[in-house]
Amino acid sequence: MQTLETRTDTAATERDTHPRYAFNLRIKADCIEEYEREHTRVWPELLAKLKEVGISDYSIFRRGQDLTLVLRCADFERAWEELDRDPVNQRWQAFMSRLFEPVPGKLPNERFAMCKEVFYLP
Repeated sequence: MQTLETRTDTAATERDTHPRYAFNLRIKADCIEEYEREHTRVWPELLAKLKEVGISDYSIFRRGQDLTLVLRCADFERAWEELDRDPVNQRWQAFMSRLFEPVPGKLPNERFAMCKEVFYLP
């Protein structure tokens, strides 16, 4: 019989083997404080949906207006397709969209300005 601790360790190990993804976003200069404030109170139902679609180890780093989002996910495209259909995520995106501006260098056909990982020390 597996103990809770063993199951948790197994789940953590499975997440750790998922690929890491990183992408950039850019917030408007006058929206930095609001962006950070809203991320201290992300809706619990949105956090649950992120986990449900397989996103874990999700961090957002900021330098000035530039954001770098880093996460683990087994299937990045599938996860975002599910999120695109989710009504809670749709409301969050609509609510937050006023804070963003275009990312320099992002191509028109790109969903996100993806970053290439060139080094990782686990």
